Amino acid sequence: MAFEFNILTTRKRARLGRIRTDHGTIQTPAFMPVGTQGTVKALGPDDLEATGSRMILANTYHLMLRPGHELVRRRGGLHEFMSWPHPILTDSGGFQVFSLAKLRRISDQGVSFRSHLDGSLQYLDPAESIAVQESLGSDVMMCFDECPPYPAEKSEVEAAVKRTGLWAEACLRARKTGAALFGIVQGGVHEDLRTMSAEHLTALPFEGFALGGLSVGESKEEMHRTMDFAIPLLPEGKPRYMMGVGGVEDLVEGVIMGADMFDCVMPTRNARNGQAITRFGRVVIKNRIYAEDDRPLDPDCGCYACRNFSRAYLRHLYQARELLAYRLLTIHNLTYYQELMSGLREAIASDSLVEFRTQFYQNHQEGFDRHCNQRGNSAAL
Repeated sequence: MAFEFNILTTRKRARLGRIRTDHGTIQTPAFMPVGTQGTVKALGPDDLEATGSRMILANTYHLMLRPGHELVRRRGGLHEFMSWPHPILTDSGGFQVFSLAKLRRISDQGVSFRSHLDGSLQYLDPAESIAVQESLGSDVMMCFDECPPYPAEKSEVEAAVKRTGLWAEACLRARKTGAALFGIVQGGVHEDLRTMSAEHLTALPFEGFALGGLSVGESKEEMHRTMDFAIPLLPEGKPRYMMGVGGVEDLVEGVIMGADMFDCVMPTRNARNGQAITRFGRVVIKNRIYAEDDRPLDPDCGCYACRNFSRAYLRHLYQARELLAYRLLTIHNLTYYQELMSGLREAIASDSLVEFRTQFYQNHQEGFDRHCNQRGNSAAL
């Protein structure tokens, strides 16, 4: 299986690049929607393509438990199973084991845990995580790692760093196919532990590297400070992936800091909670002020939802709990995310990132001010 990463242009730390895989090419910086169980919630593959998405993330833990990775393998792999012809990245399952599983028992060899679905006893270790991901047929696999909680004692984070390093070496030994494999740098918000983890992992022959353990409860300031410090620890010539980082301001700042890949459930989860993300901030569609609003969510957006439906109609659908509401809001949010990434790529190419960043925050501040005024006028009525 082929994997190739090329940097086309750099602007200080920001990079414009390209990743080639057997299932196609993606331009970086890139945002990957999360398709936890072999689907991006509420969307079909055609919807997903229409948003501009070309690489998605699928979840090893969930697919291992249901429907089972061997079942997926017998059906030609995940691309064939879900009818998605473009690249797929699979996470290792480590985060879900530590955040969802019950009664887990961890050792340097692996983790025994109870399934969150039926309580059955399960086991996952580096070799099994790689075997599951190879059965799924992903283009990019992630190393099995230990993601410590936040907050945690520094000694606990250090233990996770050391175990993650041991497991990274075991993942490399277990790999049997040519799928790309990324190492994951842990270390919480501690610069010395991030350095320790990066020095160990970047000496190993991975095709790319990720920062894990971010956006798990720390403040925005802590997260951005950690990204700013840790991204330069990763090799310049390989992809740099910010796992689970996906607030729109995080994407802008992360790209400026030199990150290439992002994923997050935020745009899809927010859509199901009735929040549309626009270039002027969030539109909470259930609010009464939109009941007779005939404007699209964003007049400058060309997505299917904005081309065809008003805020009033979307509010009606959401209030009635019609399934179409979730589809339309998800289409819009992912389209906005992909347009944001496209804008960042164009800004790198034209050397206008400073202006892009200024305009981005200006738009969001104007949207926030407008929202506050609308709320005030609505309350006065």
